[in-house]
Amino acid sequence: MADLFADSRDTRPLAARMRPQSLDEVVGQPHLVGPDAPLRQVLESGQLHSCLFWGPPGTGKTTLARLVCQSSGATLLTLSAVQSGIADIRRTAEEAQRLRAAGQTPVVFIDEIHRYNKSQQDALLPWVEEGTFILIGATTENPGFEINSALLSRLQVYVLKALDESAVQSLLLRALEREAPQLTVDAAVLERIARQCSGDARAALTTLEALIQQAMAASETQIGPDSLERLGQARMHQFDKGGDAFYDLISALHKSVRGSDPDAALYWLARMLKGGCDPLYIARRVVRMASEDIGNADPRALRLALDAWETQERLGSPEGKLSLAQAVVYLAVAPKSNAVYSAWKAALRLVREAPDYPVPEHLRNAPTRFAESQGHGAGYRYAHDEPDAYAAGECYFPEALADTQFYEPVPRGLEIRIGEKLERLKTLDERADKRRYPR
Repeated sequence: MADLFADSRDTRPLAARMRPQSLDEVVGQPHLVGPDAPLRQVLESGQLHSCLFWGPPGTGKTTLARLVCQSSGATLLTLSAVQSGIADIRRTAEEAQRLRAAGQTPVVFIDEIHRYNKSQQDALLPWVEEGTFILIGATTENPGFEINSALLSRLQVYVLKALDESAVQSLLLRALEREAPQLTVDAAVLERIARQCSGDARAALTTLEALIQQAMAASETQIGPDSLERLGQARMHQFDKGGDAFYDLISALHKSVRGSDPDAALYWLARMLKGGCDPLYIARRVVRMASEDIGNADPRALRLALDAWETQERLGSPEGKLSLAQAVVYLAVAPKSNAVYSAWKAALRLVREAPDYPVPEHLRNAPTRFAESQGHGAGYRYAHDEPDAYAAGECYFPEALADTQFYEPVPRGLEIRIGEKLERLKTLDERADKRRYPR
């Protein structure tokens, strides 16, 4: 006898219920599945190959993998890189061997494949090379950084794009017609969801589902802007700590400061803080900006950046965030110089490439009579005993590096005066009677 109390409704999330059932239903990726697009051509030709779907969350990577298998008649085996390891890969490969022996085409789909470490990714190589299974991976991270080169070279990379607002709105309308045709939704609500989901279809559908449930619970037939406010999701922010989106935002902030645009810098700072980024992380990056892009053109920039960091540590928010904003604006409008940054990189490069020359005798430490008897410190000229506290003609490099120059001040800010001073000292060296290393 049938269970009179059984609920035949599909209780899966709306995003799952709205998964496309064919390539023609996929929205937002015409460059991959439109007429004559590469992925559609592959499926129509029947030449299925190992590949990687790379794109932001909610763009349809898992759905495309399923449709690829469905369209080609392959058998889909799934793994989650978060929950599986090498043993799971081996078991899946063994299952794929059985399927292939039975005349089937096994496809192994690995979600979040970037979560696998190097050894786990290497474990996939022999199975892919031998054709035991076709591998389809999905990742939100840049495969050039997160996927081993040996594995990546065997995968065709397909890039999925964040859905534009019109694609998201069409998806929301389709969901409404299918799930809640009795409800009327203000167009402004759909526009707002589409604008604020950052191209993530899953996030947009999740918000719409919550609005539908809220309206039905209150026996309402209209969903307006106030419904969003009540839902507490007036704003959704895309922010993946540690992911590409995270580093894109910090990159945008840094480049806005470097480009002397205080308004853009404040915008990206606000985006990061609103998205949940640790203010202390931003503070550390602001300190880096002060040294890398302002340097000695305005040394006060570093002091201000450190003060903002300390304020955030001691007082927290909102005082600390305001100090960060002050520091970011100051750095953006300060004179720019990367002279110290460039000099430091040059020094590191020379140390990597050149021999480890011994410290010249005149620069060696001589704390004891024995050290002095060995010639340590011999001939050292104490700068404070020299005219203008400068030992003209002296050299502080090993002789083989005597003419080395790393630091080249720029003609901006305080470095104008620094450059003038170094030129004067260079002239004194050239005129000096005593030179450490005669030319």
